[in-house]
Amino acid sequence: MAAAAAPTAGPAPHVPVLLGPLLRAAAPVSGLWVDGTFGAGGYARGLLDAGADRVIGIDRDPSVFRLAEAWAGDFAARLTLVQGTFSDLDRIAGEPVDGVVLDLGVSSMQLDRAERGFSFQKDGPLDMRMGDEGPTAADLVNEASEAEIADILFHYGEERAARRIARAIVAARPFARTLQLAAVIERCLPRQKPGQSHPATRSFQALRIAVNDEFGQLAEGLAAAERALRPGGRLAVVTFHSLEDRIVKRFFQLRSGAEGHGSRHAPERAQTEPAFRMLTRRAVAPDADELAANPRARSAKLRVGIRTEAPAGEAPRAALGLPKPALKEHR
Repeated sequence: MAAAAAPTAGPAPHVPVLLGPLLRAAAPVSGLWVDGTFGAGGYARGLLDAGADRVIGIDRDPSVFRLAEAWAGDFAARLTLVQGTFSDLDRIAGEPVDGVVLDLGVSSMQLDRAERGFSFQKDGPLDMRMGDEGPTAADLVNEASEAEIADILFHYGEERAARRIARAIVAARPFARTLQLAAVIERCLPRQKPGQSHPATRSFQALRIAVNDEFGQLAEGLAAAERALRPGGRLAVVTFHSLEDRIVKRFFQLRSGAEGHGSRHAPERAQTEPAFRMLTRRAVAPDADELAANPRARSAKLRVGIRTEAPAGEAPRAALGLPKPALKEHR
């Protein structure tokens, strides 16, 4: 959820989560960094202010660069903005880099804009695309089979009522608006109690992940960061839910040699030279001050690895434990 100050005419400013711990982990900040999820530019600005020589900001969403026009010129040639995906960051950078930051999931800036179709609390077109290409969430729920929808909701949203919700979606389609879909999901689940998340939270998360191939992009982005980083460079990843954090944790375990030996029944995995050294054994969470200032940070976790001199290797998708619903293309 990349975030920084929004334009004065618009939603309230967005706060980059765990920026302080990230900058401390990267200190002294210098050289070339890639902000692979530019968003409102909070991490890029923080890195430039802390001493980075240059930052390359990458984002799927072309609208974020229009929002950055108000301040990006202050950094002149030190800030380069590129529309693309972080799975391609090594090619985009074109040279070894000193650091990579990835802030995963949907940005609060996108959630706050009803026309983007991410919110189950604001009426808008059922879109959910982080960029401006490819099938929308409406295409998915209107064209996928009941079994495919149930698979998406279960594997990407950990929704226990996935089959019941998928059946209701197929019976009620076609869908065009976010609140239309949220209402159908809400009727499938018990009434929301105080303090509980909205009944549509898991389903909307799952559809967003499927529309944007977020887990596939994450697996490829982590590998691209390993290829791009020079020895001593930092890879910092901020996650917001357990599924993506599990993938990041598994990647660092595999690529730092900390995965353990497994059971005696499992095949022996070939030992490779570690590509990362972990800065901390556990993920870093927001402290009380940050939570008070930014309640949206409550589920955030930061993991930081330091690149070694070992050659870049591979962390196969199967080894990362990516959820695998059976999906077809819906266009």
